[in-house]
Amino acid sequence: MMMNKLTTILSVLTLLIFWSCQKNTTTTSKEKKPNIIFVYLDDLGYGDLSSYGGDISTPNIDNMANGGVRFTNAYASSATCTPSRYAAFTGIYPWREKDAKILPGTAPMLIGKQQMTVPKMLREQGYETAIIGKWHMGLGNGQNNWNEHISPNPNDVGFDYSFIMAATQDRVPTVFIENGNVVGLDKNDPIEINYNKNFPGQTSGKENPELTTMKWHHGHNSSIINGIPRIGYMKGGKAAIWDDQEMTNTFLGGVKEYIHEHKSNDKPFFLAYTMQQPHVPRTPHPDFIGKSGKGPRGDVIMEADWAIGELMKTLEKEGIAENTLIIFSSDNGPVLNDGYYDDAVEKLGNHKPSGNLKGGKYSLFDAGTHVPFITYWKGTIQPKVSDALVCQLDILSSLAGLTGSNITTKDSEDMLNAFLGKTTVGRSKLILEANTKTLLREGDWVMIPPYQGPKVETQVNIELGNADEFQLYNIKEDPSQNNNLAQTNKKKLQEMINSFEKVRGNDYQKVEQLELK
Repeated sequence: MMMNKLTTILSVLTLLIFWSCQKNTTTTSKEKKPNIIFVYLDDLGYGDLSSYGGDISTPNIDNMANGGVRFTNAYASSATCTPSRYAAFTGIYPWREKDAKILPGTAPMLIGKQQMTVPKMLREQGYETAIIGKWHMGLGNGQNNWNEHISPNPNDVGFDYSFIMAATQDRVPTVFIENGNVVGLDKNDPIEINYNKNFPGQTSGKENPELTTMKWHHGHNSSIINGIPRIGYMKGGKAAIWDDQEMTNTFLGGVKEYIHEHKSNDKPFFLAYTMQQPHVPRTPHPDFIGKSGKGPRGDVIMEADWAIGELMKTLEKEGIAENTLIIFSSDNGPVLNDGYYDDAVEKLGNHKPSGNLKGGKYSLFDAGTHVPFITYWKGTIQPKVSDALVCQLDILSSLAGLTGSNITTKDSEDMLNAFLGKTTVGRSKLILEANTKTLLREGDWVMIPPYQGPKVETQVNIELGNADEFQLYNIKEDPSQNNNLAQTNKKKLQEMINSFEKVRGNDYQKVEQLELK
């Protein structure tokens, strides 16, 4: 009898222990922080994807859009790349930082070592962090010796690993940099960089157009590398020079390797996959040449879509797709001829890179900053189209909310519920920027202050939004910004001016006139 009681007690205790273990296992699984991948394209317009109405086939990005939250009111902070990247990684409006403008490849690091960043915040929450692709936020102190370790670099502002290009594909130095060191450099062939004058005996696109395989249109007429004239002069470093047509495979290979190495770590990872497409020079891999029928620009968009498909396959293969949040966007609006003759205009056909929006890259009009934005998390985010007003500026505070951090900035807002598709309520207002000039988006309204400068940037054929008077648009009713309501709705205009100045101050018209290159 005693034995039976003892057996019963032991059985009950065993069952309780089993239930307890199961409960703890379930809780741990649910509480595990997700991996986060930020996929950031370069100069991709609001209308460039087929899921956003474009005439270029992008099935892999479309799968994300159709399986996640596709935002229709999402913005980069700026109409050019460096300030947008600064905002996305720091949560700070770029107009607060005087040097946040298009940088040469020799510019010093824009982000301070002590400054809070998205990767730094996530590292405090137990994440491994990496960036693979374009950087363009300055490196070193501006007097870099490219043949030695370059510091500061992305590793000094929160990234555990970095494999980057310093600036853009059309700017020197045309080499990859891994954790602050030029990859494949022969120290007997040192790199020299100068953005003001050429080196003695060196050719250039301007003086030797017969040596180029890609004809320059404006600005891109300095050192010829791989047959392509670039911005800036470079000498030496021949063993380290990248292969333009293999760039997508190079960065994708790094992404795949990083995911494989970190899939089973105790720590989750944050990976910024900052792609170069469709920025100039557009150099599709031979597998994609002619594939779009719209010239190299369409081809590299299709190539980027393929690479994102490979990313998704990798997540599935490594068994982490259901524990990975993907944020997809572009750093600014589109541009066609941005320095080279490459048939982007001639072969456009029915495709509208800006969709039904006005302007494009460099512009105060909506297409300058209104960009594709998608969040995808298999099994967690339910498919939705959202008109919530969000900005890449909000990534810092939103990911802090996701991972349990209390870090935020005065500019970045917690849009986590909007990112996860739990609400369509977004920001109430947003200051946007183009070449240091700022405007206000609030609710369905856009107010652009008067600014001096050309109405159209003739080099790229984009309306810039400069005008002698205030401009006021209802962006919901008039997305193409054809009807300026500043004179007929002065009450609303004054409300917008007051709201704008409350955040921006009243010295917003004291701006530097920037030259496009």
